[in-house]
Amino acid sequence: MVDVSPFRGWRYDVSQVGDLSDVITPPYDVIDSKFQDQLYKKHPCNFIRLELNRSEPADPDANAKYARAAGFLKHWMLDGVLLQEPEDAIYVYSQEFKWEGKTFVRSGFLARVRLEEFGTGNVFPHEQTLSGPKLDRLLLIRATNANLSPIFGLYPDETASVQNVLDDVCLALTPSMATDHLGVIHRLWVVKDHSVIGKVKAGLKEKPVFIADGHHRYETALNYRRELQAAGKLGDELAAANFVLMHFVGMQDPGLQILPTHRLVSGLPADLSSEQVTKALEPYCEIEVIGKGDKAAEETWGLMEADGGQDVFGFGTASDDTWLFVRVTDESPMSKLAADHSEEWQSLGVSLLHKLLLEELIFKQVGGEPKFQYVHRLDETTTALHAKSHQLGCLVAPATIEHVRDIAASRETMPPKSTYFYPKLLSGLVVHSLS
Repeated sequence: MVDVSPFRGWRYDVSQVGDLSDVITPPYDVIDSKFQDQLYKKHPCNFIRLELNRSEPADPDANAKYARAAGFLKHWMLDGVLLQEPEDAIYVYSQEFKWEGKTFVRSGFLARVRLEEFGTGNVFPHEQTLSGPKLDRLLLIRATNANLSPIFGLYPDETASVQNVLDDVCLALTPSMATDHLGVIHRLWVVKDHSVIGKVKAGLKEKPVFIADGHHRYETALNYRRELQAAGKLGDELAAANFVLMHFVGMQDPGLQILPTHRLVSGLPADLSSEQVTKALEPYCEIEVIGKGDKAAEETWGLMEADGGQDVFGFGTASDDTWLFVRVTDESPMSKLAADHSEEWQSLGVSLLHKLLLEELIFKQVGGEPKFQYVHRLDETTTALHAKSHQLGCLVAPATIEHVRDIAASRETMPPKSTYFYPKLLSGLVVHSLS
C-alpha cells in the first residue's frame, strides 16, 4: 500500500524575493560549477545556496558548505523569505516545454509518501545508485533536516483519474509561475480541499510507484530515517522523517518524455575508422554506411526513430566523419555476457550497446582505454566528433516507460544512464521540513 499524504510545505514569499524565476534552481546533479556561480549571482536568495552550496576559501573543512546551507534555510524561514503553508496541502505541478519543435505539458502533483525499504513494498527503483552522491545528499539532509527537492515518481493510471480530479479543482485557482534557464514554464497550484486530497490518497493507495528520477535522494531519505531510528530520535510513525517529498506523474501523461542518452567515447585510437567499426560489428550486425557529415548523422537518427526498436544504433567516427546505421541481428552472446540479468534487461538498447557492441566487439578489436561522456542531443554528438575530443559517437534509442515499469516491477535495476526524463523538476518550489 502506498501512503501518500499532504503536508505544510515551505515556499518562497514572492513579495520578498520578486520573480520566482530568479530564485529557483534545477536539481544538484545537472549543475556544473559555472552554472552554480551564475545562480549565486542571479539573486541573494537563490535556492542554489541550499541545493548545492559551494565551498568557500575560508571554510575550515569540506563539510562547512552543508552547515552554511542549513544556516540559509533557518534564516530564510525566520525572516519570512520562506513561508510555511498554514494548513496541509498537495501541490499540483505542471511543466510546459518544447522538444524538437513540439510543445508538451507534463502534469503531476507534489506530496509526501511514506518511505518503504526497496523490495518490501510498492515503491520500485529502476536505476543503480552511486555512493558519492548518496553521501553528499546525506550530509545535506543531516544539516538541513529537510527534503529540498522532490523524487520523481510514476504510477499507472490509464484513465488519468487522479490527475483529472486535481486539474478540475485547479481551474478555480491561480498558479505560481517560474521560467527556468531552458525556457521551461513551471506552474504550481496549492490544493487544500480535504475531499480532493482524500480522492488522491485513495486513488494511489493500491498502485505501484516507480522512481523515475531521484534514486540517490530516496535512498538517502531511507538512510537518514535509519540513523534517526538508531539514535532514538525518529518519533512515532507520523514523524516527518518517515516520509519523503515526491512528485507523482501518471504513466499515461502525454507530456511524459524519455530522451535518449547518447554515448561519446574517448580514449580510443585517434585514427579509429568506420571500416574498423564495421569489421568489429559484422559478426552480429547488419551495417549500412549512411554517409559523411551532420546530414548523415541526422539521417541515421531518423532511421532509428522510424524503426523504434531497441536493436538499432548509430555509430559515428571522428577520423573519417562517417556514420553507420547498425542493426543487431544476433543477440545470443548476451545470455553469457549478462547472464545475471533477465532477457528483457539483455535486450535493452543500452545493454546491447555496452555489453555486446562496445565491450565485447569494438573495444576488444581496437584497444585503448575507453572513457564515456553522456549527451542527449544529436548536435552535441556531432560537435564533439568534429572537435575530435572523442573518437566514437554512439546513438542509442531511449528505453520506454514500459521498460521502466516491467524491469522495475521485477525488482531489477536498469543499466546506468538508461533513461533521461525531461525536463528536470525544479528545486525551490516547495520544501518538506522534517522537523
